[in-house]
Amino acid sequence: MSNRDLDLVATGRHGDPHRILGRHGGVVRAYQPEAKAMRLLSGPEGEPKVEDMRRIHPAGIFEAPIGKGVDSYQLEAEFVEGDVVAIHRFGDAYRSWPTLGDLDLHLFGEGRHRRLWDVLGAHPREHDGMAGVSFAVWAPNAKAVRVVGDWNFWDGRVHQMRSLGSSGVWELFVPGVAAGARYKYELVTADGRVILKTDPMAFLLEVPPATASVVVGPSEHEWGDAAWMDARAATDGLRSPMAVYEVHLGSWRHADGAGGTRRPLTYRELAEQLPDYVLDMGFTHVELMPVAEYPFSGSWGYQVSGYYAPTSRYGEPDDFRVLVDALHQRGIGVIVDWVPAHFPRDAFALARFDGTALYEHGDPRQGEHPDWGTLIFNFGRNEVRNFLVANALFWIEQFHIDGLRVDAVASLLYLDYSRKEGEWVPNRFGGRENLEAVDFLKEVNEAVFGLHPGATMIAEESTAWPGVSRPTYLGGLGFGFKWNMGWMHDTLDYFHHEPIHRRFHHGELTFGLIYAWTENFILPLSHDEVVHGKGSLLNKMPGDRWQQLANLRALYAWMWAHPGKQLLFMGGELGQEGEWDHDGELDWWVLEHWEAHRRLRCMVRDLNRVYQSQPALWEQDFEHDGFEWIDADDSDQSVASFIRRRAGGGVDGAVVCVANLTPVPRLHYRVGLPAPGVWIELLNTDALEWGGGGLGNLGAFHADDVPWHGRRWSASLTLPPLSVLWLAAE
Repeated sequence: MSNRDLDLVATGRHGDPHRILGRHGGVVRAYQPEAKAMRLLSGPEGEPKVEDMRRIHPAGIFEAPIGKGVDSYQLEAEFVEGDVVAIHRFGDAYRSWPTLGDLDLHLFGEGRHRRLWDVLGAHPREHDGMAGVSFAVWAPNAKAVRVVGDWNFWDGRVHQMRSLGSSGVWELFVPGVAAGARYKYELVTADGRVILKTDPMAFLLEVPPATASVVVGPSEHEWGDAAWMDARAATDGLRSPMAVYEVHLGSWRHADGAGGTRRPLTYRELAEQLPDYVLDMGFTHVELMPVAEYPFSGSWGYQVSGYYAPTSRYGEPDDFRVLVDALHQRGIGVIVDWVPAHFPRDAFALARFDGTALYEHGDPRQGEHPDWGTLIFNFGRNEVRNFLVANALFWIEQFHIDGLRVDAVASLLYLDYSRKEGEWVPNRFGGRENLEAVDFLKEVNEAVFGLHPGATMIAEESTAWPGVSRPTYLGGLGFGFKWNMGWMHDTLDYFHHEPIHRRFHHGELTFGLIYAWTENFILPLSHDEVVHGKGSLLNKMPGDRWQQLANLRALYAWMWAHPGKQLLFMGGELGQEGEWDHDGELDWWVLEHWEAHRRLRCMVRDLNRVYQSQPALWEQDFEHDGFEWIDADDSDQSVASFIRRRAGGGVDGAVVCVANLTPVPRLHYRVGLPAPGVWIELLNTDALEWGGGGLGNLGAFHADDVPWHGRRWSASLTLPPLSVLWLAAE
């Protein structure tokens, strides 16, 4: 030990403070910069031997001898302020071995530690006979790292962390700290600046705009969803019904708050209301917009600052577990939006974490997103890739999430995404593909599907990248599903047109069937379509209010019968009047004042029930055999018809869908059918109970031996205006 060592400890800049502080042979050294005196207490706890410690450095480093064979001891510091004397007794943070092993560090360095959250971050535990919290953080380019928090009055000199060699990990076990303590990391950068950062692996952060990390103890939630989890592992999601209700937790429904205001529901309040509502509406899944902590509410969660922490806006991690558990116990799957594409520049979080471009790519042409003003992860760095892969597994393992919908995949795949010529760097082959990001996506998908049967990964990918939802062993990216953005834009564009003009846009309605089986598609009517001046789904529809509602009913029935799974953003089932407002709540008031909106919600509920009862509508969503056009070409009358078939083909269980998308009733409209006998109307969107005009085929009709549309049998039908019929052989 040299004077330089003591000076480095005194200034909080020693890379290995354990070499100076703690027990060394026959002496114990401690650092308390504000202490007037310190004492060493050794031996039996009830009758300890008290030894005054000698100040060996004016900044507050003390030393005292300790007897041979004494295994445990405590420290006592005396603080004096005016006439007040305070005595603080505590365990020594510098007497313990590291809480990370060599294997942990090796796996992390290789990017292969699948349970990274177990070793990095803050963990209450018993260590070397002391209760406290172990802290570990990756900051390879920092000159020193200190953990500061409530227990040390945010004084960075008191708890300096040790560097665990070339791993870049800094570690310290602090006795006496417990769950609920707030903390941050104070880092000294290579150029000598001192910066304060939240823990990238924190399991909880303060409610924004506060930014401190919070120590969380082991989960106390007792899961009650074993039946769901067992069934999930044995279920083929591609051949199961899937109707997803997309939810923004903060604006679904509000409750009375202080001073007559309205506030968002907590996780536990949501657990009492959301599962019952979703079950009653017949949806099979909910998709939650990002839950991981985010600083700016206006980002809707798509700019994440705490990847391992459910947002504290609505409660703590166990409260979120209660919500997921309640959904599972009612048979509802839970998908969560996940955002590995980019992160915000907030100085308290990941950006330039140790003073350098650590999590982000150092080259701004690769590390900065031109559209969103955010930073892009460096997917070529093992530790960064490990941080993200482990994070995906964390949500699935720790919160029983059934699937992650990966946001903005296109921005990951292309180096020139939203960039002009000269603003991007080609890959090693001279191409525009982000090879490191592609490898990351394959790795995370393989990890999720390999470790968690029944869980899935969903890509929001808006380009024609091949094989997004194909296995990696076949050259694909390995996702389970892909959002069909093309179908969404074409279909909404078609319905936006006045019916008199739809004959000229018929191809927008049918084009999606040309490529419907190239991917495992989800058909989304998501939050992105009802914000920023785009209008609500209802107000996208042309005509008077009756026609708008009729168009909306027809859109939903067409979508639910179309090959692919379905997703509807909250409020769509109500015929929401205005655009979505993330600060408000849904227009629940329309149900109180307008019968037509109540009937629309009834229609969506019944639509889901009929859909789930007809395997032809979901068993072969991703196979050619599950679909057959009857007539895709009647553009003059804006009528389209097709057959959905069960696995194995044939007529049994087949569903025929016929759409008339003009406000003109089509009387005696003949449609070819795949079988003779009696056919029934499974669903008619013009039904009176759903707000329609009640026109139809009296619930059933007989197929004639009259060839039509290339088929032996047919029927002369009444097609109501702006309607969709689902038909099935009795």
